[in-house]
Amino acid sequence: MSSFLDEFQASLESLPHILHKKYSLLRDLDKSLQEIQRQNEQRCEQEIEEIKRGVKAGNITPDSSLIKFSDEALDEQKHSIRIADEKVALAVQAYDLVDAHIQQLDQYLKKFDEELRRGQIVSAERDITAATALPASSPDGNTKSGRGSEGGRGGRKKTRLATAAAAAAATDASTATTSANPIGLELDLPVDPNEPTYCFCNQISYGEMVACDNPNCKIEWFHFGCVGVKEQPKGKWFCRECGALKNRRKGRN
Repeated sequence: MSSFLDEFQASLESLPHILHKKYSLLRDLDKSLQEIQRQNEQRCEQEIEEIKRGVKAGNITPDSSLIKFSDEALDEQKHSIRIADEKVALAVQAYDLVDAHIQQLDQYLKKFDEELRRGQIVSAERDITAATALPASSPDGNTKSGRGSEGGRGGRKKTRLATAAAAAAATDASTATTSANPIGLELDLPVDPNEPTYCFCNQISYGEMVACDNPNCKIEWFHFGCVGVKEQPKGKWFCRECGALKNRRKGRN
């Protein structure tokens, strides 16, 4: 895990420098594009005025299919398009670079959460093993084997009860620890800042979701856990806001 952290930190340190170079190149391309566009506008305006004068003087036939800009003006326009395409490509590269680091961080957090859960399970298993390893002793201090007598069977029965109790306690502790662990909530990880959010919690789509049957619902989709739903409702289902609105309308009628 530490090696992954070191690798991620090393790649993150170079990210600002790479982005700075791309943004500087974008700025230079934008300046060049503005200059070419300004020159092309002036050239086109000048050629339009010349065409108008030629039409008035009768030197140019007023046929729109025969009138066109000069090759220089057309070349400037094509060059502007090429620069614009380069700007778009640079912007996409910068976005993909940042998105790759976000996904890498998401993978690290997910792996860390899995290892944390695995450690809790191992700890619970150790507690159960320690509870089952305790021998049943007789009142005189001698350890019984638990075979061939009613006392032995009773000892095994008590041991099984103790084991079940220890397992239940370990499970409750593991559940409480996981619930208190914010890293375990993978929903808090913004995989994509442009991804739409839903539900009252304003989080991205995950797990099972239920849709409000009000066609005018502002939120539309809700996570099962946020609205207390354990399975897909049978028939129509309304969120609490739309349900309250529906009840108020019924009361008026």
